[in-house]
Amino acid sequence: MDLCNPKEIKALLGRHGFRFSKQMGQNFLIQEWVPRQTAEASGAAPGVGVLEIGPGIGPLTAQLARRGEKVVSVELDRTLLPILAETLSDYDNVEIVPGDILKTDIAALCRERMPGLPVVACANLPYNITALLQAQCFQAVTVMIQREVAQRICAQPGTPEYGAFTLLCQYYADCALLYDVPPSCFLPAPKVTSTVIRMTIREKPPAVVEDPDLFFQVVRAAFAQRRKTLVNCLYPLLEKSVEKQTLSGLLHACNLTETIRGERLTFADFAQLTGKLKEIRGS
Repeated sequence: MDLCNPKEIKALLGRHGFRFSKQMGQNFLIQEWVPRQTAEASGAAPGVGVLEIGPGIGPLTAQLARRGEKVVSVELDRTLLPILAETLSDYDNVEIVPGDILKTDIAALCRERMPGLPVVACANLPYNITALLQAQCFQAVTVMIQREVAQRICAQPGTPEYGAFTLLCQYYADCALLYDVPPSCFLPAPKVTSTVIRMTIREKPPAVVEDPDLFFQVVRAAFAQRRKTLVNCLYPLLEKSVEKQTLSGLLHACNLTETIRGERLTFADFAQLTGKLKEIRGS
């Protein structure tokens, strides 16, 4: 069965009485190159386990199963389970787990279902990327998401897309845009263009962060009001007894001007700035 052929997909769905759910944002792939290239980029290989989220009718699942040691796919829509049982019947290394990935202990699931294997994550539906990164159990995360979100994740300093979400993702992973997937690649066609990105999990952040909690406080404050200078954004984080002049001096110590805005700072700049703020706060 060609799981990307529109006629065969419609026949398959008709046999099972399946109806698309707008609430779940269901759009099935109808171009074979998309799941194939995504699986190739994912890091799936012999001896490697794969966690997939939202398998749909299984085109990406099948491609992953041909490459990986074992594929565990989490599917929220139970009406898809009998369809997946049919489309993936040839693959004995696939396990479908009914459930909501947002309510799942991801690290525990990987340990229980793929013990002893290094694991990568792969998906072609939008979901909470942060949860996958913070699970800290993957070598890489390859996902298809809305293009605007992908651009925010992979943004560079000084661009409009660069922000707190960028730095959160780049704290955990080296993020790279791979390719766009136009609406015409789906049934039904969505209203937005999607992008596949690969996030290679880091062993440690790209710069030394002594206090991660304070680091993310600084990052969030820096982007809370983008038009404000960094001095005005960060001043509320200091004790009331500390003057703005002290904060300006701190920025100069980091080779930053007092008129600079957060969008101009690199990850290393934020890490250095956090260390200086930690000293001022005496914590």
